[in-house]
Amino acid sequence: MNYDVLLQSDHWLSLNYSKTFITAISMSISDPSAAQTPLLDDTVDGCLDYKGRPVRRSSSGCWRSASFIIVVEIAERFAYYGISSNLITYLTGPLGESTATAAAQVNAWNGAASLLPLLGAFIADSFLGRYRTIILASLVYVLGIGLLALSATLSSISSSGGQNADDIALSSSLQFQVILFFFSLYLVAFAQGGHKPCVQAFGADQFDTQDAEECKAKSSFFNWWYFGMCAGTLTTLSILNYIQDNLSWVLGFAIPGIVMAVGLVVFLLGTMTYRYSVKGDEESPIVTVGRVFILAVRNRKTSYSAIAAEEEARGILATESSKQFKFLNKALLAPDGSKEQGEVCSIREVEEAKAVIRLAPIWATSLTYAIVFAQSSTFFTKQGATMDRSTATGFEIPAASLQSFISLSIVLFIPIYDRIFVPLTRALTGEPAGITLLQRIGSGMVISTISLVIAAVVEMRRLKIAEEHGLIDKPIVVVPMSIWWLVPQYALYGLADVFTMVGLQEFFYDQMPNELRSVGLALYLSIFGVGSFLSSFLISAIENLTSRDGRDSWFANNLNRAHLDYFYLLLAALSAVGLTLYVCCTKYYIYARWGRTF
Repeated sequence: MNYDVLLQSDHWLSLNYSKTFITAISMSISDPSAAQTPLLDDTVDGCLDYKGRPVRRSSSGCWRSASFIIVVEIAERFAYYGISSNLITYLTGPLGESTATAAAQVNAWNGAASLLPLLGAFIADSFLGRYRTIILASLVYVLGIGLLALSATLSSISSSGGQNADDIALSSSLQFQVILFFFSLYLVAFAQGGHKPCVQAFGADQFDTQDAEECKAKSSFFNWWYFGMCAGTLTTLSILNYIQDNLSWVLGFAIPGIVMAVGLVVFLLGTMTYRYSVKGDEESPIVTVGRVFILAVRNRKTSYSAIAAEEEARGILATESSKQFKFLNKALLAPDGSKEQGEVCSIREVEEAKAVIRLAPIWATSLTYAIVFAQSSTFFTKQGATMDRSTATGFEIPAASLQSFISLSIVLFIPIYDRIFVPLTRALTGEPAGITLLQRIGSGMVISTISLVIAAVVEMRRLKIAEEHGLIDKPIVVVPMSIWWLVPQYALYGLADVFTMVGLQEFFYDQMPNELRSVGLALYLSIFGVGSFLSSFLISAIENLTSRDGRDSWFANNLNRAHLDYFYLLLAALSAVGLTLYVCCTKYYIYARWGRTF
């Protein structure tokens, strides 16, 4: 098996494609039987196989390749949530941090992990390519988790040494352990930044958008992709947290590393079936888009009549897209009026820049959804901790375990969405995916708003029961209200994710030019990174405002005197405003259809 080609430049792949094509044509001339070669009727445009040859549709890509990629994503999500879901427990336990400090550390790490994909996508799209970035990021992932397990080993050794708390706090071994832990933690975040946008983009690359059937399959791919993610998350919440809390942190960190290594092996097994996008020796697509904006600004004094004359000279037909953001059309002319190669932008480059700028309003209006998304692992859990968590068998349900209902509802509903909802709506609308991507995203936003209203109503009931039983000043006493009241809000969160999260993934992939699709998925992830930071800012601001003059804040430690219901209603109102702005933006959005012929 020749893997060397995967380590060579994409320019060589383009040259090899040309040589192979010329050789095939020569063979067809000398040998008429070769005229039936599958190169001409069974190849996928713009793609090569692992040896740099034209790739055959019948033996590559689609689900045979996507299945390998989905497996490595399940492994990555298992590993990531194996660290993040119980991180605050480790920080407040073995590392001895305060709750406030630990919460700040978790928020900072989650925010960094969601924003770093922008860097990873830039490296992949401009230098390494998606396949090589996935392999490199996976290796760094395994290294980071291995070092985490090592730091936990040091913690175990320190704990068994018989030292008191003051000795441990001052010991150099603990300082080294803390440094090693946070270095390892951010190494994992860095690896996730390279892995997350590339794996999904590479998986979607296995479906040819110029083929109607494969285009439909690609929409299903995003559904089953998210199904796999949530299956990995559900497994983590069900098994790994128990191991970390009750058996061993070393084992709890080592298992995700082992799973990630197995996922990498499975990914490599699919190498011979993958389709590799051809990328010539052109400049970075980010540089190209940037040049469009620079030239448009430099030509800001150019009259639109001159632009119209240039468009007519080039034979450019007026379309909805060409009429939108017309100031970018000024990049078609050089500042000095010359038309030398390299001094002006092509119409395709201008349209790519327009596609990027069209995404900005959708990105901005999706931030309210990201703020709502950040609450499920914090205040929902705090609510549950005050309620009756006992079962008929006497087992007490951990409050945090109710997060599994989000993943469970996703796992249950995605097959229904893909196999029932999509075919039914497709028959009504004629859309390959049943409804448009923007309609799908908006539907999830509506559901998330409803879930917040339900959460507020449940919290009002919890406060009323606490007051009726005289528990206002008894925060330790369990409020006689079953924790199962929280299940509907968790389940609706999961249902909203099926629409909005999956829709955003496909939207930011589909609407970006091929060369920038990793960046597109990184932009999708950055919504939740920025949303996490905005959520922290909002909570801090409300805490300061509502705790003035010695009053109990909305987030008082005694939740029986707090007002999470007010906070949920505020978020519901913000979501409604965000949804309204989102709908207004969608009315002016023009879909990009890169390379589609149907």
